[in-house]
Amino acid sequence: MIGSGTNALASSIVLVCRQRAADAPTVSRRDFIRELNATLPEALAEMTRGGINSPVAPVDLSQAIIGPGMEVFSKYSAVLEADGSPMSVRTALQLINRFVAEDDFDHDTQFCLAWFEQHGWAEGKYGDADVLARAKGTSVGGLVDAGVVESGGGDLRLLKWAEMPRDWSPETDSRVPIWEALHQLIRALNQDGETAAGRLLARMPDKTAGITALTYRLYTLCERQGWAEEARAYNELQGAWSGIEQAGQEAGHIGSQVGMDF
Repeated sequence: MIGSGTNALASSIVLVCRQRAADAPTVSRRDFIRELNATLPEALAEMTRGGINSPVAPVDLSQAIIGPGMEVFSKYSAVLEADGSPMSVRTALQLINRFVAEDDFDHDTQFCLAWFEQHGWAEGKYGDADVLARAKGTSVGGLVDAGVVESGGGDLRLLKWAEMPRDWSPETDSRVPIWEALHQLIRALNQDGETAAGRLLARMPDKTAGITALTYRLYTLCERQGWAEEARAYNELQGAWSGIEQAGQEAGHIGSQVGMDF
């Protein structure tokens, strides 16, 4: 009731500061990144467990991830660049925020994410799409070629999973953004079941990490926007993930898969 009609905080972030040892060692940039790679995935998983009921709201992740990342950075007297100079805090923050930034997705997927957040599956103006595509490092023509949008009559819209071709082959497609891979997987699951989805996943193992990250991003986005129908597809994929993963392994793909725990 206190927050009703006010700008109450959705998340509260606390910084705990401790004095660093006077004899703290230095570390190389490579070792710092290696330690981030070992530390931040676990920290991010802890922050995002529970989907929409996660301890940290998705909109706050880029700020919250700074804590465990700077804990690694600040325990050393310096992180040394290749030329021996100390790494700046600005550079450290850029490296830390890679773990939740859209920049980890390909340019086509970055466009689709931004467009979906603004328009959902509805049409928007071609001019707006052209401006956004340029900002994301892609083009409307490229997005059409990638099979993720339909453009005509001065408008543009994202293709829904049900509109994507059933005979799609990731091996012969020269342009496969994570957005397309995810929604083709949803199409396979809904039209042909877990076994078919698993077989499709086995044919694009390099997309698995991106698919799981994008699924979480889209699920939380839909929940935040109140788009229950749109959220259902991503939630159902998450619920079927263990079966899809098993089917993929049986299809011949060897290697560990990324878990998808919302």
